[in-house]
Amino acid sequence: MFGRLMPQEGKFFDLFNQHAALCVKGAQEMVGLMTNFDDLENRTHAVESIEKQADKITYATVDLLHKTFITPLDRDDIHKLITSMDDILDMMEDAAQTISLYDLHAVTPEAKRLAELCLSCCLKVQEAVGLLHDMGNAQKIVAICEEIDRFESDADHVMRAAMSKLFRDEPDVRNLIKMKAIYEILETVTDRCEDVANIVEGIIVENA
Repeated sequence: MFGRLMPQEGKFFDLFNQHAALCVKGAQEMVGLMTNFDDLENRTHAVESIEKQADKITYATVDLLHKTFITPLDRDDIHKLITSMDDILDMMEDAAQTISLYDLHAVTPEAKRLAELCLSCCLKVQEAVGLLHDMGNAQKIVAICEEIDRFESDADHVMRAAMSKLFRDEPDVRNLIKMKAIYEILETVTDRCEDVANIVEGIIVENA
C-alpha cells in the first residue's frame, strides 16, 4: 500500500518526521534550560523559535491536506496527528516562557526529572512517527507507543511526589506557586505525547 505512494502523498510522512525532530529539539532545549539558568534567555528564545518552525510545518501539512486528492492515511487522522504533535511544542514553549516570566534561577531535581521524561517521550514520538510510512512496522510502533505510555505514567508519579514534597516542605508561598505551575506544565507535555501515541495506535488499528 505505502510502497506505491505518489510523491505528494509521501510528503505527509516527511512533514511528520520534520515536526517530530523539532519536538525532540525543543525537549533538548528544555533539559538544557533546567540544567543551566545562566543561559535562560537564549534557551527560552530557542524554544520559541523551534515552536514557530513547527507551526509552519503544521500549516504546510494542513495546506497539503486540502490540496491532495488521495491521502496515505485518513484525512482526519493526518489532521489530528499533526495538530497533536504541535500541542507538544506549544506546552514546551509555555514551560519556557513561564520559567522566564517567574524569573526562576533554579529548579528542583523533580522538575529536571520531568524535563528528562519529556525528552524521553519526544524521542519515542519521533521513533514511532518515523516508522509510520510502512504498516509492516505495526508491531514495533505499538511497542513504542506503549513505552510512551510508561514514560507518561512515570511523569505522573514524579509530579505527585513533587507536589507532595512542595506543599510539605516549601515555606515560601510564591515559590510554591511557581514550582507547582512548572510541574503541571511539564507533566502536560508528557500527556500531549501520550495523545500522539493514542492517535498513532488508532492509525495502526485502521491500516495494518
